[in-house]
Parts: sequence; C-alpha cells; structure tokens
Amino acid sequence: MATTKPTIAITMGDPSGVGPEIIVKSLNDEKIYENCSPFVIGDLKILKRALEVTNINLELNSISNPEEGKYQAGTIDILDLNLVSEDLPWGQVSSEAGNAAFRYLEKAIGFANEQKIQGICTAPLNKEALHKAGHIYPGHTEILAELTGTKDFAMMLSAPGLRVIHVTTHIGLMDAINKINPERQYTVIKLAHDTLKKAGIQNPRIAVCGINPHAGENGLFGNGEEEEKIVPAIEKAQAEGIDVQGPLPADTLFFRAKRGDFDIVVAQYHDQGHGPIKVLGLEAGVNITVGLPTIRTSVDHGTAFDIAGKNIADELSLKEAIRMAIELAPDQLS
Repeated sequence: MATTKPTIAITMGDPSGVGPEIIVKSLNDEKIYENCSPFVIGDLKILKRALEVTNINLELNSISNPEEGKYQAGTIDILDLNLVSEDLPWGQVSSEAGNAAFRYLEKAIGFANEQKIQGICTAPLNKEALHKAGHIYPGHTEILAELTGTKDFAMMLSAPGLRVIHVTTHIGLMDAINKINPERQYTVIKLAHDTLKKAGIQNPRIAVCGINPHAGENGLFGNGEEEEKIVPAIEKAQAEGIDVQGPLPADTLFFRAKRGDFDIVVAQYHDQGHGPIKVLGLEAGVNITVGLPTIRTSVDHGTAFDIAGKNIADELSLKEAIRMAIELAPDQLS
C-alpha cells in the first residue's frame, strides 16, 4: 500500500490545441491535490495564455525537476521547456507545436525511467503536426513504447461501465487482420489480466471479440480467422487459469460487458473497440497504455483545434485520466 501520494507528470500535448485549457481547468480542482502531486511539462507562456482564456486565477511555479514542486492547490507547478513562440496560434497544425508535444512526452519518459514520477498523464497531440516535425509515429502509445524499450504493450480504453483493450490499433483494417496472430492475442489477454489484477480485481473476467460477423459462426463467415488467430490464445490462457471467453460476436459482446458480465473486452482492431467507448461519451473516456514500466493515461479525445482557445473544451476526460493514473500508480511506489 502506498504511503505517499504519487507524483504525476501531465504533458501539455499540442500547445495549439485544447490541452493547455483542460490542464488549467483540471488543476483548478483542489481535490486532485488531495490524492496526487501533479506537475505540468510544457511551455510556461502557453499555460499563462490558457489561464487568461479560461479566466482562472492560479499561481504558476516554474520548476526544473519534480522535487521542486510545491504541489499545493492554487498553484500549478510547471516544468517549462520553452519550445514555442509566444504568438503560436490556437487551432493550427504546425511543426513547431508538433515537435513541442514530442519533447514534452520525451521529458516525462526520462523522469519515469529515473523513477522520479509514478505516472504520466497526457493531453492530446496532433498526428499531422507530429509528422510535420519529423516524428513519424502513429500516436502517443508507440512513442512511449519505443522510448521505454517496451516490446509488449497495448492500448486500453476505459469509460463508465466498460473497459476495452486492443490487439491492433492505428493501422488499416486489412493490415490489422493480417497482423492478428495467436501470440499477439495471448499477449493482450495476459496484459488485460495482469493490469486489472494490479487495479484490485482478483480474478478478471475477460471476453474476446471475434473478427468476423457473429465471430465467424462456425465457418459461415470469413475464412476461419477465429480458429486460426484467436482460439489457440484463448485455450493457452485458460490453461493458465485466466478467466477468458471467446471468440464472441462483437455486436452483442459490448452490451454484455456494459451490463456487467465481463470486466474487460479484447477488441481486434481500432474501430471495433473505440466505437462502443466513444458512444458512452468522449468526455468520460480514458486512454491507458498497458505493459509500460510506468503508468500512462490520457484523454480519449483529440486536440479539437476548432474550439481551441475559446474556453469551450470540457476537462472531464483529463480529470478522469488523472484519477485513473492515481488509481494505478500506487504499485509503482516503494
């Protein structure tokens, strides 16, 4: 059991997006400081601008390492990397902002590798801006995996009443089906089981989606993908005592999971898993990268350039992401 509050690094994400706004709105909540020691990695000038936009009055305390943080309600501790210009426009794709988003995350990972923090919570980045800056990654998850040297990882999404973990994510559907194999399937089932056990669920109930309609319906649909790519992994996990069922038809499985029949669903590809979570509400969804040496959570929405700088963005998803980081971080503490 943890005896101290976890230190959570909150990365600003793309500074042209809604990240700065939702960060200051979230850290305006005194309750967050009761359960963790949060600090922001980003640009001080952008955070000041976000305070002006949101009409929030908080002190900004510039730090150079996590040990210097005040971690007091009413103050935001900010590790200023000073990477973008003061007149960086809201809501526009730029290499300047894309590079900054990458560098914020890189800095957080450095602190995690040095065990100076117990979790990372990320505001959204923009993939086009990231690529313009020369950082060719599909998203946060792949950056985190490479910079931590992690081979086996997966994206988990959490919303009220539903958790989903993905076998494949940011690749085309045909490529996804080709990449699904029993080894990857088993890895994701095991990651789901181990992650939920760490979160306090002693015997997680796991359900695995089929690839084809009706999970193939005994060979009626598809070309035997379920039997070839999914069943061997389920049988291996079951032999180890893991409570896992499937492959099951995706069109009814998410309803059953939301009803409470299962603790987590294994989705085979991006839209199969993301759709049901986002129907439950973008504002309440949390993205969790599992398998990393540190906890990482994120909002389950994008940079929302169309509303950036307008004081419209809802901070609920970020507050949920911080809460989830706190919930999962204690195992990281000595």
